[in-house]
Formats: sequence, structure tokens, C-alpha cells
Amino acid sequence: MKAMIMTGTGGPDVIQMADRQLPPLAAGQVLVEVSAAGVNFMDIGVRRGLAWTDVPDPKVLGVEGAGRVIEVAEDVTDLNEGDRVAWAYAPGSYSEQVIIPADMLVPVPDGIDDFTAASIMMQGLTASHFATDFYQVQPGDFALVHAAAGGLGLLLTQIIKLHGGQVIGRVSRAEKAPLVKEAGADHVIIDQDGDFAREVLELTNGMGVHVVYDGSGPKTFEGSIASLRTSGTFCWYGPVLGGPGPIDIMSLPKSIKIGYAVFSDHIPTPQRLRENAARLFQWIKAGDIYVTIGATYPLSEAARAHADMEARITMGKLLLLPPASS
Repeated sequence: MKAMIMTGTGGPDVIQMADRQLPPLAAGQVLVEVSAAGVNFMDIGVRRGLAWTDVPDPKVLGVEGAGRVIEVAEDVTDLNEGDRVAWAYAPGSYSEQVIIPADMLVPVPDGIDDFTAASIMMQGLTASHFATDFYQVQPGDFALVHAAAGGLGLLLTQIIKLHGGQVIGRVSRAEKAPLVKEAGADHVIIDQDGDFAREVLELTNGMGVHVVYDGSGPKTFEGSIASLRTSGTFCWYGPVLGGPGPIDIMSLPKSIKIGYAVFSDHIPTPQRLRENAARLFQWIKAGDIYVTIGATYPLSEAARAHADMEARITMGKLLLLPPASS
């Protein structure tokens, strides 16, 4: 079996293809043939040494994907060989096959293809958490979405609009703006330098937004605070680009609220995972949201996918395709 491993901490060049032998299934496990694996900033964080530091190298990257069940442990009764499944967090997903606990898998309904299923899990569940659990978007709310042309940003924009909110999307390049507008954003700000707050305030008649979703790192932190209205909510996420450093809580203006949103809190049990994933699939089937697949790469080109994502030249979701799916 082919898999993409990281040989050590570093840049994309530490990613290599290797032959791996999977162990026999243990209780509660399922063997899945991977149709598509999602590429996420989490994977870049692992490669840079920001996570999974307790797992020795070489290790297989990736956590998200979709595929077909090819074997189940004897005690697994709710999945069968041939079932189509998807997952949001199963380490080792950059591979042709992966062993996953059955309770971390969700069934993929008819009408949802494997590429869509692989694209919606991590970023869709994250966006759902941001706009429903972490901050319940209400009709008329203004939301500022950073990195709005990325896979997460595009889904978050659509879910905010689904709940009646108004979206101000920030992108780094002008060519990304049409994609964000197509997803439903009411306004798009083009900014690379973190100088966006003035425009946000102009678009909200000087009031500021009700909520800002910021995973863009320290450069945008102060601008995001300045973009909030009184009692606004700051949703901070994504460790890869670093945090803002120590915060003097008594210096925070306008009674704002700051929190760090973690998607796993949206799916604390297998039941919640399947319920929230099923809601995403239903939204897609109803035409309420859609997935934008920005690029697909052969599994062997995982390093290029990482390099492209880090260079901020991609839009939408990036997928890796094992040979049978390429």
C-alpha cells in the first residue's frame, strides 16, 4: 500500500511516498479504500512540528477523506463491506487504504459523490460549528470572514447566508473576489497587509460587525478587533499561522468577546458527528450550500499541494487522489 509520509519536521520536501503495511483490524475498526483525501492547514501544522509531536517519524499525513469499506472487524455491526463512508479526523489518510474506528465514520448518502464528501467533512463541520455553536448567526448579523476564498471561507460564507447573515469577505488577491461573491458574500475586501478595518467600518455605517472569523494569524488580529462592534464576538481559529501573543484582557475594547473555536467541540460523540455531517449532506442535496473543489492532485504530489496552499495561490478545497481515483 502506498502512503505519503513525513520523514521529519520541515517544508514540503519532507513529504515522500512510501510502502506501508497495515496491521490486522482490531476491535471496532474498519479498513477503508480511500477515494479522496482532503488537504488541510492542520496537515501543514503537523508537518511543521506543531502537532502530533508524540508520534515518531516517519508518519503518514492527512486526517480527512472519503472512500469505500473493504473490511470490518467482527464486532462492527453498523457498517458493511462496500458501504461509502467519509471522515473528518482519521490520522494517516494520505494513503491508498486507512484503518479507522467505526465510530469516526459517517455514511455517505446517495446523491453525494466521494469528492464532495471528502471536501465537506473537516471544513464543513468547522464552518457549521463557527456559525451555529460558537456564535449563532442571526438574521441581519454582519460577519467578517477572513481567507474567504479558501475551502473553509467559502462554506462559512454560505452557512452564514443560510442563517440570514450578511458577509464581508476578505481575500488577498483580486482574482479571488468573484469566487467569494458567487458564494454569496455581500462585500469583498481585497487586502494583503491587514489594513481592512476602515473599510469594514464604512460598510457597516461605522458600527462594525457582530462576529469576525479570523484564522489568518497575528497580522490581522488588531484589525479584526477594530472591525467589531460593541459586544461583538471574535472567533479565532487555526494554530498554523501562530497566535497573537499574550492578551491584556483589560485592554479589550467595546466589551468584545474573544474565543478559540475548535471543530471537535461540534462533534463530541459519534451521534453528533453523524447528525451534523448528515445536516451538511442535506444542505448540499437541497442546494443550500455547495463545495468548491479548487484543485485535485495525485496522491504522489502531496508536497506540491502543501506548497501551493502555503503560497496562498489556491482557492476552494484541495484533494489528493490515490491512483484508482486519479
